[in-house]
Amino acid sequence: MKKIGFIGLGIMGKPMAINLLKAGYSLTVYDIIPERIKEVVGAGAKAASSSKEVARKSEIIITMLPNSPEVKDAVLGTDGVLDGAKAGTILIDMSSIAPLASKEIAKEADKKAVSMLDAPVSGGEPKAIEGTLAIMVGGPEETFNEVKDIFGIMGASVTRVGEIGSGNMTKLANQIIVALNIAAMSEAMVLAAKAGVDPQKVFQAIRGGLAGSTVLDAKMPLVLKGNFKPGFRIELHIKDLANALDTARQIGVSVPLSAAVMEVMQALKVDGKGTDDHGGIIQFYEKLAKVQVRA
Repeated sequence: MKKIGFIGLGIMGKPMAINLLKAGYSLTVYDIIPERIKEVVGAGAKAASSSKEVARKSEIIITMLPNSPEVKDAVLGTDGVLDGAKAGTILIDMSSIAPLASKEIAKEADKKAVSMLDAPVSGGEPKAIEGTLAIMVGGPEETFNEVKDIFGIMGASVTRVGEIGSGNMTKLANQIIVALNIAAMSEAMVLAAKAGVDPQKVFQAIRGGLAGSTVLDAKMPLVLKGNFKPGFRIELHIKDLANALDTARQIGVSVPLSAAVMEVMQALKVDGKGTDDHGGIIQFYEKLAKVQVRA
């Protein structure tokens, strides 16, 4: 088995790294928060003191970081991945970042004979723990085929969608659809609650029809319990929609519904709810209607 380096051990990265350890891979890990490193080392990983050290000790390096600036710093910065990576190393960025940033990083990696894939994921913390994430991959097909088995440890659905940057473009499409689904669910359920109809019964009535969706089934039970513990935080969805809106402007595409949901999320962040799960979008509509959707 190839030696793997893992950089970024947050809500998503930690369970992904642990699943690789359970599968028998040798892992060297780094995070800017030392406590996160200790936890994964406790599961069998080896600690590194920098991204450079991770790269020096690894044949495949996975990054799972918040956004484009953090990935650029970890890969291109001082003591970054490219300072320590050998020719032939494979870099897999599983963060959700701007597609153009993926292309910029890949261009620099290529100068060091490092092959890069952008491979963002969908499914949130629960599926990261289960190892059943949906993984969207962009980059050279030959490189993808080399690491496909590793993706299979972390995800149940792994699809190469094109060249570098296309993985993150697919993730932006995913995040638009998820955000609009949650907003539509929220509007509908607040309308029902305000009219005096039981949202639990509305949910059961519609979930088997055309309005049914994975989003509805995942988020509505939590909403009915008032459980907004983050599986995927509103502030992170804001980041993804910001990347979607920026990309849309750059290529000349109008995305008015995405812009509207972005404003809803920004209002919730200002209201102190940015760390709530994105299912907490419903709180915006509840506040306006002066009603709560709870079982």
